[in-house]
Amino acid sequence: MTLSHAPDGSSSAPRADLGARVTALEEAAATSRGRLDEALVAEIEGVASRATTRIRLSAAHTVIGIAGATGSGKSSTFNALTGLELSSVGVRRPTTSWASACIWGSDGADELMDWLGIPPRYRTSRDSMLDTSDETRDMQGVVLLDLPDHDSTEVSHHDEVERLVTKADLLVWVLDPQKYADAAIHERYLAPYAAQQDVMLIVLNQIDSVPEERRDAMIADVRRLLDDDGLERVRIFPVSAKEGWGIADLRSEIVQRVAAKQAMVARLDADIVEAADRLAAASGDARAPELTDDAASELRTAVAAAAGVPPLVDSVEQVVAGRTRRAVAPTPQTWVTRDPLRRVEVDLGEAAALLTGNRPPEAGRVQRSRLEMAARALGDRVSDGLVPAWAEAVQRAATSDVDGLAGRVDDALQRTDLRAGWLPGWAKAVRVVQWVLLVLVVLGLLAGIAAVAGVDAVPGPAVGFGVAVGALVLSLVLGVAGRAGAAAAGRDAAAQVDDELRQATDVAVDATVLAPVRAEIDAYRVVRERLAVAQVRRD
Repeated sequence: MTLSHAPDGSSSAPRADLGARVTALEEAAATSRGRLDEALVAEIEGVASRATTRIRLSAAHTVIGIAGATGSGKSSTFNALTGLELSSVGVRRPTTSWASACIWGSDGADELMDWLGIPPRYRTSRDSMLDTSDETRDMQGVVLLDLPDHDSTEVSHHDEVERLVTKADLLVWVLDPQKYADAAIHERYLAPYAAQQDVMLIVLNQIDSVPEERRDAMIADVRRLLDDDGLERVRIFPVSAKEGWGIADLRSEIVQRVAAKQAMVARLDADIVEAADRLAAASGDARAPELTDDAASELRTAVAAAAGVPPLVDSVEQVVAGRTRRAVAPTPQTWVTRDPLRRVEVDLGEAAALLTGNRPPEAGRVQRSRLEMAARALGDRVSDGLVPAWAEAVQRAATSDVDGLAGRVDDALQRTDLRAGWLPGWAKAVRVVQWVLLVLVVLGLLAGIAAVAGVDAVPGPAVGFGVAVGALVLSLVLGVAGRAGAAAAGRDAAAQVDDELRQATDVAVDATVLAPVRAEIDAYRVVRERLAVAQVRRD
């Protein structure tokens, strides 16, 4: 009978840069906190923490856990490997929930034992046995653990198994011919740990109790069940701990892995890959989204519209152009025309207070609902294609400070000089000239009338009336010419106000919406990049 059965194919080589990959996993988990499921992130952080601690502890020791159900012969296998009667078997099984440890080479192992949680009274050092056999020398650096029965009715036994299964560098699961197909071990311990199959061995104990002609068929059935669990690479060792069959092969496999320092690295490697795969599955495989210039520009435009910037700017143009036309028009015309600033109040309502300078707190109050709609639209656009958790994170970032955005935009409206009372210098000069011309018109008319009346002290009526007509014509010409300049002045003032308002609102948008969204995009990119490092495989 062949006592060692290996599945087809060889196990993959260890992956490179274990420490760097643990760090990458830690960074990915830390960045995922608050964005992905908190329970999952906590588990991933636990894996990274255990790996960091295990790397720091004794690298000269390999922790091998012997696990199995009641009656499987787990403790007999443990005793057979140690060559000592360290664990009670059969009806003499202890009721303690602690695991027992046998240590080959105890120097430097105490801190490791403390981390494993093995009390001193449950530790046995082979150093004190004065055993210098080849088998003992070959096992140097091995820490063999006899775990409690995983199917025990004692909850504390389950807890101990669950705890140590995650810490052992190599797991040896002991099955028996009666219960090797038990769903409890397959569903709870074997299938869920498929990612760790390179640090797992299966022992089919009590093979001596099976008729010889049925042994190969039973081993093949165990192989089938393991394959169904996703454990295609796990080796099966048929043994009889009672008779000593197959123990040498099992010990040889353990010695080989310990000598090659494969077990600890492979276990940590498997843990990191599984944790990274789980976090990657939760994070999704979409490419990192982009916050395009077009998307940012659309948001800025929408916020400016919600703040009423376009109609306000149009009103500034109308007011400045109208006041400039009024300033350069013949002076009598200004006496019968209404100030454009008063006229525009009808169109702007309460917002007209921004133009007049009478700015109560409610003046120009930005429409918060429109701001939220614009921010949400940006979040939807950027997060398209992401898994729900990341999409929600982006959406939260886009809309979490809408009140702050509204406040900043309102402040910008209140602080900006809207130039409603502004006149260009040339218009002020023309207004002075218009007054001078009005005076000349009046003086010319008076002189002409006086000349007609026969006053000798004034020139002839032609001179007086000529001056009046000339001044009037010049005044009208200046008024007409000034209208074109007034339109340009209105446009210039509107452009300046528009530029200042949009700069202010753009700063508010960048600080309260775009920067948080970019932070989420960067976080997503960091998680994906760090997970790629944690998942990398060496050829």
